[in-house]
Amino acid sequence: MPFGGLDWLALNDEAALEPDLPICDPHHHFWDLRHERVPYSRYLLHELNADIQNGHNVRSTVFIEARAMYRADGPVEMKPVGEVEFVQGLAAASASGIYGPARAAASIVGHTNLNLGAKVQPVLEALQAASPNRFRGIRHSVTHDPHPEIENTAAHPQAGQMLSDDFRAGARILAKMGFSLEGWMYFHQLPELADFAKAVPDLPIVLNHVGGLIRTGPYARNPAETEATWKQNIALVAACPNVYMKLGGLGMPRYGFGWESLAVPVGSERLAADMKPWLEYCIERFTPARSMFESNFPVDKVSYSYNVLYNAFKRLSKGYSPSERAAMFHDTAAKVYRVEV
Repeated sequence: MPFGGLDWLALNDEAALEPDLPICDPHHHFWDLRHERVPYSRYLLHELNADIQNGHNVRSTVFIEARAMYRADGPVEMKPVGEVEFVQGLAAASASGIYGPARAAASIVGHTNLNLGAKVQPVLEALQAASPNRFRGIRHSVTHDPHPEIENTAAHPQAGQMLSDDFRAGARILAKMGFSLEGWMYFHQLPELADFAKAVPDLPIVLNHVGGLIRTGPYARNPAETEATWKQNIALVAACPNVYMKLGGLGMPRYGFGWESLAVPVGSERLAADMKPWLEYCIERFTPARSMFESNFPVDKVSYSYNVLYNAFKRLSKGYSPSERAAMFHDTAAKVYRVEV
């Protein structure tokens, strides 16, 4: 069965549409020697550049934590600082300009365990010291599902983390220090996020991957119910003005679209049609001022190429005004992550 891979992606090669439209890609990862991430066990600056500098006008990107290059030694809570040190070096290399005009990892999102409560501050200070000019916040994944067939990827696996006093105490320190939080959870956890967002209203929260839509396993048995619950919960979170939405992540196989198993990779016309109902609902609820198109590469690269993905975004957004499109492709991300390019 086809599953990612450069040879497979090359079977559907598209030229970039609207090549002058400025883009800030607010969500990608770097890692090396990640054998569980086959077929992309390596994704560093050269691999990213091959994707983003292939026709689209990607001016800058935002790195999102991926549990890569953690420190081997020292206190457990400080080990994630190694990832920001690693990415700061790649960002500096990109900023030299010798790899092309795009500025990779112009802003950096790392990780710390918010369950540390008040003890999170020295970790945040260390993360900021590792990248004084680019560190913007953290991601603390809380993905949790009771069904054994659904992948639980949380770094600190436990249910109901966002409701705990310690997690909220850590989040308040995050907000006080001027940083943001990435929200990565499943759609049935979104009511917890809404409660959390109201409890920490000064904290900018960026909801990843259209709110953790799952349409596999038990959630594939009644798709109408799954969609209705997702919509209801998206609306609940969208009512919180400090929450922003990332439009992407649908290429992950757990989202149930099946593009990764096609004999020939999906093209941008079909991809736009498949994604449009879900992304349009998010944009309707959050507005373009709180929405941003994301690649989620190389995770989503198992389903489509970078050019096909951004062509699909451009196709499905044709009905929006130039200022609304500018917000979703570039300006919202640049504002939230304080991208300095």
